[in-house]
Amino acid sequence: MNAVEIQDVHKSFPGAWGKWDVYAVKGVTITIPQGSVYGLIGPNGSGKSTVMKMLVGLLAPHEGSCRVFGRPAKASANRREIGFLPENPYFYKFLTGEETIRFYGRLCGLGGSALKSRTQELLELVGLQDAAHRRLSGYSKGMLQRIGLAQALVQSPRLLVLDEPTAGVDPIGSRIIRDIILDLKGRGLTVFLCSHLLEQVQEVCDRVGILYQGCLIAEGSMQELTDDPHCQQILLRDAPPELLEKLRAEAGDAWLSSAPAHRSLESVFLRGIRERMQQDARQKQMSAK
Repeated sequence: MNAVEIQDVHKSFPGAWGKWDVYAVKGVTITIPQGSVYGLIGPNGSGKSTVMKMLVGLLAPHEGSCRVFGRPAKASANRREIGFLPENPYFYKFLTGEETIRFYGRLCGLGGSALKSRTQELLELVGLQDAAHRRLSGYSKGMLQRIGLAQALVQSPRLLVLDEPTAGVDPIGSRIIRDIILDLKGRGLTVFLCSHLLEQVQEVCDRVGILYQGCLIAEGSMQELTDDPHCQQILLRDAPPELLEKLRAEAGDAWLSSAPAHRSLESVFLRGIRERMQQDARQKQMSAK
């Protein structure tokens, strides 16, 4: 059974004065196996947050379906299965880090020694045990994001949905959050995230989807997206400079491997968006004629 099955979903919102609809998502299909990390990337306004909100049951698609572990996204049983960190979470700044986690734990039905143990476990997981008794008003942006991760994990979900988990976080904080995501993957948790930090997505994700104007214009594993079929990379062992000039014909036993060269995820992303913009421009020109 897959953790997530998003099948041909469409979502639109009323436009100005109700005269026309604004289509946020158009026919998106995504499948996420259990225990994997899936990254959704795209420009601002491409529909990433809308897809995530439909998945966690905050929005209903006009067409298509979203299923989590085989159940409809809005099923009440999914509330324990999904942990969600929105792009701009709000926390009560007068609470301490420990009090915040315990507050959300009680909302999820936890209590007593189980909640106390879970709170300490999460504070250690996100590296905030030393700041457990500080009020959130004194937390940095990165610390607040890590507390957000902790609250999303308090009920031990099987699916973690993260909307821009490193937005506004410094490089060190981003690295800490990346390591947490990899640790959660190692524990068998499924993670669905969107981020503008393409390098981070490339480091942690098993598969990536590129969203543009509500459409999924590219999707695949990191290798499928970043392999460059027009280039080859050659790996040689202890090869002298003159051997490099002769390349494979005279390499002999020094030839170790040959494989497609890799592009950065950023170049794949920018090329995909550029091609779609050019396609849209051509269609507008044809329509004008």
